[in-house]
Amino acid sequence: MNDLVSITPLLTILVSLIATGLIIRTGEGNPNLREFWSVGAGVVKFGLVLSMLPAILDGKTLHYKLFTLMPGIEIAFKADAFSMLFALGASFLWIVTTFYSIGYMRSLNEHAQTRYFACFAVSLATTMGVAFSANLFTMFLFYEGLTIITYPLVYHKETEEAKAGARKYVIYLLGAAKVFLIAAIVLTYNLAGTLDFQKGGIFPPEVVAAHPLLLSAIFLMYLYGFAKCAVMPVHGWLPAAMVAPTPVSALLHAVAVVKTGVFTVLSVVFFVFGTGTLGALGVNTVAIAIACFTLLMASVIALSRENLKARLAFSTVSQLSYIILGAALLTPAAIVGGISHITMHAFGKITLFFCAGSIYACAHKTEISQMSGLAKKMPWTMTAFTIGAFNMIGVPLVGGFVSKWNLMLGAMEAGSVAVLGVLLASTLLNAAYFMPIVYKAFFEKEETGHHGEEIRENPFMAIPLCFTASVTFVLGLYPDFILNLAREVVK
Repeated sequence: MNDLVSITPLLTILVSLIATGLIIRTGEGNPNLREFWSVGAGVVKFGLVLSMLPAILDGKTLHYKLFTLMPGIEIAFKADAFSMLFALGASFLWIVTTFYSIGYMRSLNEHAQTRYFACFAVSLATTMGVAFSANLFTMFLFYEGLTIITYPLVYHKETEEAKAGARKYVIYLLGAAKVFLIAAIVLTYNLAGTLDFQKGGIFPPEVVAAHPLLLSAIFLMYLYGFAKCAVMPVHGWLPAAMVAPTPVSALLHAVAVVKTGVFTVLSVVFFVFGTGTLGALGVNTVAIAIACFTLLMASVIALSRENLKARLAFSTVSQLSYIILGAALLTPAAIVGGISHITMHAFGKITLFFCAGSIYACAHKTEISQMSGLAKKMPWTMTAFTIGAFNMIGVPLVGGFVSKWNLMLGAMEAGSVAVLGVLLASTLLNAAYFMPIVYKAFFEKEETGHHGEEIRENPFMAIPLCFTASVTFVLGLYPDFILNLAREVVK
């Protein structure tokens, strides 16, 4: 039984790969069966992740080694509280996104739907691989695999704009990995003699004392090498990827890609360097400065974007830096706030992208200026959008408030009035770029002939977005489960 439980992290990866084969085999000839495999695999994956939860809540860590390449370099998996928090959110939202994708892809009669669902499944396999990696080498392989398999999703429309966006996407992410990440991993192995994650870090004290500048440089190489975390100036891939279909944008911005970026950076903070080593080196102050600059500047840029998906994209750039900031502050409350924001942001942002896709598919609108009076025709969509916006701003009763409150407590624990000011300013900027959209949809009179009478919400899209919006309330009212998992990392 123990062996069966220990192998479960690997099974969460394999279930998506098996589903991929079934999706391709079913092909275009039987779309209902093809999509059944997607939904079924999502349910099985989520069930497998849940099956590990009792052991994790009992304080255990599950380990499974596939094979050893050389001493200190293995393909190995582990499940602990940190990985479970990421895996639970990603596996659960895959189910929701699959239902949404069915409505979106069918309503627009999109081409290459089999390729789309197959790549989606492999994306979630690589995401689980990152979540349950037991060392840097395994994490690197799955991290790069995620970049490669999401390229066809960004490229999906096959227009010149899609080709350019996909090219920028892959150049940024693979380029950052080649320039920074590989070098950082090689240096880490040479200095520490292992790539296995360990609570408190893997660098011996004598190495820290002998090479403080080199270790500081290595940390910054990780921060920019894991470019999916989208800190400036390596954020350009993220707005460029908005050429993808909206369910892919939801995958990129809420479920898999960007969350993989911040998850990998936080793994380096907690399990490669350790908070004690980062504090001793002082390099966390550089990360704080980078995160603060990114979250403010991205919010300012979001204010200037008229296209709805572009505004949401820069909102994502900003929100990701809350997570980096929480880890870099090194205080218990800030770390809990940063880790919990992975989940809180995921449900809020996927709601917003679902809404953007619903507006495009049902009303064929992409610009914010076109949304006057839209709530009268799409009340469920715009109500859910409002809740998602509240979550991003951090309004009480929704999940975003809980994580931002902890971040502010953490800033006060660190004695940083400047960081507290940045968090408050960012909150005001969030409201400045979201609330005009809400006002326009609910309170402005629609222009004559602007919206046709044929506009109807698609239940396949409306139900998932209402569901994820409702979950943000659940997370705001009952956050203890998420917060307790986050606190396990601090212990």
